[in-house]
Amino acid sequence: MNEPNPVSGLAVANAGGTSNGRGAAAASGGVQSIERAFDLLEMLADAGGALGLSELASLSGLPLPTVHRLMRTLVNRGYVRQETSRRYTLGSRLIRLGETSSRMLGTWLRPFLAQLVRETGETANLAMLDGDEVVYLAQVPSPHSMRMFTEPGRRVRPHCTAVGKALMAQLPPGEARALLERGGMPAYTPTTITDPDLLLAHLEVIRKQGYAADEGEQEVGVRCFAVAVPDAPSSLAISTSGPQARMTDDAAARIIPALISTAAEISRTIAAEGAG
Repeated sequence: MNEPNPVSGLAVANAGGTSNGRGAAAASGGVQSIERAFDLLEMLADAGGALGLSELASLSGLPLPTVHRLMRTLVNRGYVRQETSRRYTLGSRLIRLGETSSRMLGTWLRPFLAQLVRETGETANLAMLDGDEVVYLAQVPSPHSMRMFTEPGRRVRPHCTAVGKALMAQLPPGEARALLERGGMPAYTPTTITDPDLLLAHLEVIRKQGYAADEGEQEVGVRCFAVAVPDAPSSLAISTSGPQARMTDDAAARIIPALISTAAEISRTIAAEGAG
């Protein structure tokens, strides 16, 4: 699925000079300076690197002095860092906010996982793509005595997990390949895919069928199905995992529709929260 370059997409959205389409304070009843500051932070995040003052002014449609004043405040607070090149990038103080937000997101969405367990009888997980790794945010265990357990906060390579492959399938192929090259593709079991070309072809299949599977690729004897949460503000996926003896093709016929339905419900809930 080829997506537009984040920076060029912002430029197009801002062609009308409306602070990149994220909504005017006058229309929303918000505080204009705060909305503008968050717009600038999101532009830095979307760019995936550093931006200069003139680039931020061009993308936001704001006057250069206004952008300079806002960025100076964010730098002073530690939410933005100015490099020696005078370009701006996201600051380390955002890490704590992100970590706390991830924990709270897992808590907030846990009831959806619990419902998924009731529907499927197997362990349900929520995970997100964080840099080049997958981090698990929440898990609700299966009622079975033999079940899967993954501690929230655990980080894994994306190439060997269903959630990781579901998330990578949302990326443009070039970004997915770069991710794999940076992180490597070590083998954890005999079925782990370690060839990037093979995995990229596999991601195309995932895009078309709408779900990913882990066929014992991270842990022998475990099978997992996962789907990405559509239109989420960050890269989220949910999965159901269990012993291969229970996770049969017949079980998959029940589990995959439940995953797709739950992911859509999570998407609507997140959208409604943002609209509020």
